[in-house]
Amino acid sequence: MMIRWLISAVAFAALGACSSEPMRDVRDLFQSAKGHAALATGLKQYDDGDYAESAKNLQSALDQGLADRDKVAAYKHLAFIHCVSSRERQCRDEFRKALAVEPSMDLAPAEAGHPIWGPIFRAVKAGR
Repeated sequence: MMIRWLISAVAFAALGACSSEPMRDVRDLFQSAKGHAALATGLKQYDDGDYAESAKNLQSALDQGLADRDKVAAYKHLAFIHCVSSRERQCRDEFRKALAVEPSMDLAPAEAGHPIWGPIFRAVKAGR
């Protein structure tokens, strides 16, 4: 039993040092995503138009810990909330955070075409 735990710990540590896309995906599977429930709640609230509560839950999810893909989703939705609330600086900051986690991140076509955050995202991504 102890040997299995030790082997798992060593394998996880080795995966933590890998930064390729497939290795990040495997590493994310093993990472504890304590913030996943708060993320799900925040995304539901976003979809329902409850942006103030959504922002609180998305930030809470980030504070609790998320896998990289979930971090990107949380940062992106926080950026959307800031953008539509006329907080352009915070919008840009959240997009920068998302791009720091996933530099190849792009918006879905419907998101990219949004008249408020589409141009801001393109400007932030071009400025990297």
